[in-house]
Amino acid sequence: MKVINPATERVIKNIPADDQDTIQEKYQLARQAQASFKKTRLTERLQILERFNDLLEKNLDRLAELLTSEVGKPIVQSRNEINGARSRISFFLKNSEAQLSGQVVYQDGNLTERTVYEPLGVIANISAWNYPYLVGVNVFVPALVAGNAVLYKPSEYSSLTGLELQKLWLQAGLEPGVFQAVIGRGQVGRLLVELPLDGYFFTGSYATGKQIYQTVAKKMVTCQLELGGKDPLYVTAKNNNIHAVAVAAVEGAFYNNGQSCCAVERIYVHQQVYYDFINDFVKEVKLLKMGDPASEGVTIGPLTRKQQVSFLEDQVEDALSKGAKVLSGGKAETRQGYFFQPTVVINTNHEMKIMKQESFGPVIGIQMVESDQQAVELMQDTDYGLTASVYSDDQQQALDILSSMDTGTVYWNCCDRVSPRLPWSGRRHSGFGSTLSEAGIRVFTRPKAYHLRAKS
Repeated sequence: MKVINPATERVIKNIPADDQDTIQEKYQLARQAQASFKKTRLTERLQILERFNDLLEKNLDRLAELLTSEVGKPIVQSRNEINGARSRISFFLKNSEAQLSGQVVYQDGNLTERTVYEPLGVIANISAWNYPYLVGVNVFVPALVAGNAVLYKPSEYSSLTGLELQKLWLQAGLEPGVFQAVIGRGQVGRLLVELPLDGYFFTGSYATGKQIYQTVAKKMVTCQLELGGKDPLYVTAKNNNIHAVAVAAVEGAFYNNGQSCCAVERIYVHQQVYYDFINDFVKEVKLLKMGDPASEGVTIGPLTRKQQVSFLEDQVEDALSKGAKVLSGGKAETRQGYFFQPTVVINTNHEMKIMKQESFGPVIGIQMVESDQQAVELMQDTDYGLTASVYSDDQQQALDILSSMDTGTVYWNCCDRVSPRLPWSGRRHSGFGSTLSEAGIRVFTRPKAYHLRAKS
């Protein structure tokens, strides 16, 4: 399988992909290794995790450079991602013991009732390319701490990073077979889903997630899906500092080239502040620096996937044909690599693809609204349910709007952020189940109830 640098379109490396035979071998090894690993003490597993976290810090620059080369993420953002993953690992180090230790819930005379948390077994972690460290850590870290073995399939666009993660776990002291990278494209993922595993955790598109869920349902095992989003942001009339709102909105829409499941994908602005917001927003977008993602100071690199260039071109052309106007960007760069200009489209409506389809790129549609009620109706006009943001100087106004959002996460005066202390979950086409928070630790276990009566 060829690993291609999206900034240069050159082959970085050719690596072997797994097939049915090698996947079966890895599965058998995982079964054997997990039988031993689940017996290790929780404190030992946490010590391995601590060493893994130290290795991420020690190898930060090398890992960041590799990540940038295969996904096109600006180098400073690659470093930020790895440091962000280390921060989440710190959360798991501090909180896992309390969540995974057995507990006596009732005792009366010679009767004791106790709950213990056993690992699921061998799980599949089919992960994403846009944040391979952050998205991966959400799953494989608590899974391993709980005593599971993990068959980790990185996206084909971040396979080199996936192989590095496997090496780091071995260096940290994890026994062979407990964490194994499974390399390949979609067919390899399908083979992985067909295995008789004890849990399936997928991050990716709604279409693929739906196929996985339909395949796994009959197995009656744990399945979690973290899928896409068409995340709205609403700028109310009650904002005294529109410039600050515009700066935050640009960051939310264009960080990581807009290739984030919780990136701002559509903006609604109250008519009283609309023109001021548009003016400041476009000015900020034009300050973004596109170029070689390995260079310091670059904020917009290439798209990771070549096919996304034509997809975004189609969204922009569709909007223009229906009356929209482009204020910045609007097309691919005429240069080597999969570069697309940071694009701002106004005069949009919900007849346009740019306001309904997930874009997953550096394009944003902005629509004027006359009232909070109209904004709410438009924000809710989606099949997705990941995040929603409201910017307002009036907290109660914001909370009233956010309480009506059918999304797993809501933001007041912020956007496009994830905290390990809070559950990360989606609704409807954005998936189901939770990672992170205390809920995201126990999901990798099965509770067992003990009824213990001592003879009198």
